[in-house]
Amino acid sequence: MSTHKTVSNVTLTTLLGIMKRGEKFACLTAYDACFASILSEVGVEVLLVGDSLGMVIQGHDSTLPVTMDDMIYHTHCVKRGNRGSLLMADLPFMSYASESQTLENAAALMRAGAHIVKLEGGAWIANTTRLLTERGIPVCAHMGLTPQSVNRIGGFHVQGRDTEQAQLIIEEAQMLEASGANILLLECVPKSLAKTITESVGIPVIGIGAGPATTGQIMVLHDVLGVSPITPRFVKNFLKESDNGIPGAIEAYVKAVHGSSFPGEEHCFN
Repeated sequence: MSTHKTVSNVTLTTLLGIMKRGEKFACLTAYDACFASILSEVGVEVLLVGDSLGMVIQGHDSTLPVTMDDMIYHTHCVKRGNRGSLLMADLPFMSYASESQTLENAAALMRAGAHIVKLEGGAWIANTTRLLTERGIPVCAHMGLTPQSVNRIGGFHVQGRDTEQAQLIIEEAQMLEASGANILLLECVPKSLAKTITESVGIPVIGIGAGPATTGQIMVLHDVLGVSPITPRFVKNFLKESDNGIPGAIEAYVKAVHGSSFPGEEHCFN
């Protein structure tokens, strides 16, 4: 029997309350109305219209070819199916290179239905973060492994393993919070580093390949369902053990995140 609790009008205040109570929230990517409806109805608090669609929907080998038109289209689709989750949308590669471009593109995603925009980077996006939040556009700052910088960092590698780089990520996380970031997302960093950052900031931290200490966990929908072409260490196929198909798999993921049984040690980097 299903025991899920349908989400209802999740806001940033909702996520802050979850954080302050020491609880967890679940996030998943969504790219269309049908899956958005399923995800929100089984209790996923945050839906991300990710530029990961470039890889899992469009078949590219990175997120770089994704355009603003792509993101606006898929945000519209997810908005129509959403039943109460917080809706986050990515600003794609080179869509926030200047002040005017940033404001225009972020506004376009908000008009399409996003409640918060996500952008990748460290200290260099501090001014951009301040620019957006001062104008009423909430920001999630994506740190650690940033897929839009895959060519600069030389591939999809764990970030922050050496002391100097780890300290830089901690300092930049605190800088981005001070600049107005409402959420941090840490991708592919050692679990000890993610724990330190989560404890050193006063905003929710979402992890993917970042261990169990973060307030929220996020995965790519196709990874949860076991249909992605690659299977990183931090991925778990929840469909394999589901007795209720896709809704059951998503519900199992939400339950595992809420209960802190996912991610397990086998999904973490040390």
